[in-house]
Order: sequence, then C-alpha cells, then structure tokens
Amino acid sequence: MTDKLHIPDTFLWGGATSDFQYEGGFGEDGRGLLTRDFETDGNVTTPRQLTLKMPDGSRTSVNSSFFQCQPFPEGAVPYIYDDQYYPSHQAVDFYHHWREDIALMAEMGFGVFRFSITWSRIFPTGDEAEPNEAGLKFYEDVVDELLAHNIQPLITICHDELPAYLAEKYNGWEDRHVIDCYLNLCRALFERIGTKCKYWLTFNEINAIAGYIATGSPRTDQQTHYRCIHHMFLASAKAVQMGHEMMPEAMFGTMYASSEVYAATCKPEDEFRRMQFRHMTQFFSDVMANGIYPYYSRAMFRRLGVNMNEFVEAGDAETLAAGTLDYVTFSYYRSALIEASDELKRMGGSPTNPYLPVTPWGWQIDPVGLRFVMNEIYDRYHKPIFIVENGLGAIDELLPDGTVDDQYRIDYLRDHLREMAKAICIDGVDCLGYTMWGCTDLVSLSTGEMAKRYGFVYVDMDDKGNGTLERSKKKSFDWFKEVCATNGDSLWTEE
Repeated sequence: MTDKLHIPDTFLWGGATSDFQYEGGFGEDGRGLLTRDFETDGNVTTPRQLTLKMPDGSRTSVNSSFFQCQPFPEGAVPYIYDDQYYPSHQAVDFYHHWREDIALMAEMGFGVFRFSITWSRIFPTGDEAEPNEAGLKFYEDVVDELLAHNIQPLITICHDELPAYLAEKYNGWEDRHVIDCYLNLCRALFERIGTKCKYWLTFNEINAIAGYIATGSPRTDQQTHYRCIHHMFLASAKAVQMGHEMMPEAMFGTMYASSEVYAATCKPEDEFRRMQFRHMTQFFSDVMANGIYPYYSRAMFRRLGVNMNEFVEAGDAETLAAGTLDYVTFSYYRSALIEASDELKRMGGSPTNPYLPVTPWGWQIDPVGLRFVMNEIYDRYHKPIFIVENGLGAIDELLPDGTVDDQYRIDYLRDHLREMAKAICIDGVDCLGYTMWGCTDLVSLSTGEMAKRYGFVYVDMDDKGNGTLERSKKKSFDWFKEVCATNGDSLWTEE
C-alpha cells in the first residue's frame, strides 16, 4: 500500500498560525491598534466579547464570535479596559520567540510555514502613505530565517482583522477607500519580501467572517456584510493582478472554511437544503476562483434580502475576471449534518452524526470528510489545492518530565493524512501541501482559550496569559518529524 500511496516529492509539509493568536508584540515598534485588540477571552460556554464604551461613558460589550456576532449599540465605540484580558495583545509571543520557534519547525522538517501579517504593524492606522520600517523589518527577518532553514513562507496578507482606525473612520470594508489601503499594504510587502515568497493568500476564511473584527463595520445586517465582502473580492482581485505583475513566479490564493456537510437523511428536501448551504459557502470561492458571480447568487441574495445593485459598480466585473486565484486553499476540521428544517448558516448544521466521535468542543471528527472536500474543491475549480488548516484542539496535560503524551492528536492527524493521501494518490487531486493548524500552541480563535491546544509544541501559558511561555515538545513532535522525513510514507507503517 505504501508504494501505491506515495505522495509526490514536491509536496510541502508544515504548520500554520495567525498573527493575533500567535504573534503578540502589542504596541511594540510602532504597531497600531487592530479591530481584534478589543476582543476578550471566553470558553466553550461563554462567547468572546468586544468591549465597548457608550457615549455616556458606561461600559458594555457585544458577542464577537463569527457564529453569533452582534451589532454595536448606537454610539458605542471599541474600548480597551485595564481590568480585562485581551488575548491578542500577548498571544504566545512569537514576536520575541520567532528564532526559537522556527528552529523547532526546522527540527521537525517543515518545508513550509503559514503565518499572517499584522496589518497595523506595517501601517499603524492603515491610512499612512509610507509603511512602518520596524514592522517590515520584523517580517523580513522572519522570512529570511525561514529560508535559511529551507522553509518556504506561505503568507496570509489579511487574517480576519484590520487597523482599528480604518474601522473608526470608514466603517472598514464598507468603504471602497479601504481597498486602496489594503493595496498599499500589499505593495509594501511585495516590494520588500515579494521575490522571497512564492505562496500568498489574500484573505483568510472569507466565507466564515462576520462583524466588526473582520469587516470593520459596527453593523451585522446582510446588506452591509455582503457590501464588505464585495469590496474584499475587489481588493483580492487587484492584489492578485499587482502580485503577478511584480512577482511573476508567485502564486495567489484565498483561504476558505470547508467543513463537509451531509444531508441528515436521504430525503430529497434534506439534500436540496444541503445544496443551498453549499452554495452559501462556495459562493466566495466561486467568485474569487472563477472571476464571476455565480448564477445562484441572485437567488441566494433574494433569500437574504441583499440588493447587490447597491454595491456593485461599473468595472467591477472586469476587475474580478482579471484577478482570479492561482490555487485554492482551505481549512478542514470537521463535518456536520443539515436537514430541510435547518436555518441556513455560514457554518455547520444542527443534527449530530451518530457515526462520528465528537470533541469536547462539539466538533465531529471525520477523516473521510477531508477526502470528500479535497475532491469536491478540485473537481469544482480544476486548480491546485492546499490544505492550510487541519488539526485537533484538545486539553493537553503537561507531565512531570515536561512532555505531553498526545497520542489522541497523532491518531487524529494520522487518520486525516491517510485520507489526504488517498485523495492525492488514488483520486488524482493536485494538492500542493499541508500545514497543520497551530503547530506551536496558540490562543484558540473560537473561545480565546489556551486550554484548547493544537500544537506539536507545548507553550507554558494559561487561559489568562500567565506562564513562562517556555516551549516544550509533545509526543506528536517526533511523530510529525517522521512524517515529514518520509514524505508521508510512515503513515502506512503504523499499526
């Protein structure tokens, strides 16, 4: 079986992170405020909050999670309170541990590392004419260190956030001016590190964002949301065109959240509901990969009460067509069921699949679903794909000897990677690589916890940011090191 399922030698193995969960360095070296900086921690039962100040000076907050984000009360503005913990400020402090962390990645044999840019580290308000040199130098140093270890950078330009000033002055992506601000960021990055980096992502999980943090708008209605999304589509298309002109060898993609969704039963009504849900999630990649709004978007917008004529302008269609993606990347963690009676949402269905185990956070573990998604995406776009997020969030116990016996993580990854190999070697899917999410422990996006850990490397930090930040290897570290060294062949030698 090993010979039959030998993954191509060009395949890239590695890990992935995001700036606000991993980098830290809040306020250092000219870094400005991000929309993400006002978000609190939470847990599986307590949603994360955006802290706000009312016009009369009183304190309030709204849910910030993309599952249940809320609009701002009239006159409320984001505000940082001294007695509140904000995970993005420190994260796990890659800003001061980057050489150490990259050395651990190199020891594992990474060929690629995905990380994101803190926009406000390059342009503190987002509206400056010239970039912050200290911010550019930091990312150039990171890129150079990666390349010195033969690790290719995979850069997410914008990961679910933007400078707070752009939100305050322009309501973020509601205003087309922010497209120009984004392109200034792209130009600064391309000029400084563009020739050193082949793989770029214009946005992260654009089909699973909502609310102030990702869009900069205090409103959450569907009309505002899709206006912001349309402007992000245009920004991506223009960035792709710019990138191709400045770095002809570079490849550009955008990342999508791709949970597999099955019909709850074989009832035709359930299957039709699944199709409608799939349209809502694939709409984003359809536009960006194909360069045109899909036929079903009009019906979808009618259901949502969205008037696209309010935000689409002359010339937009040509811009989208000229800036299509070179490859399609996605995250995959779980699958879900949907039935005809379910409300159409951005993520997941309501019933539980009786054939699948579930994590403590309610995520259904479905390795075969990854193979399904890989085939589905490749068949839809006929472009190379890249799995840029996958992994198991779990509660890890640090043993007295400083190790973590995370066999459960090894089991999860082995089962998923075997299905990935089948999609590549049996089904013929063109997959460029795989980056495991949170390769070094980081703050959970959905809950803001440290208790929900993903990494091969344990970070000594608790849910409130306390700890030494010391890094230590888990059992999965050596396991993944062997996977990288054998280009996946070791997956088939295990019992």
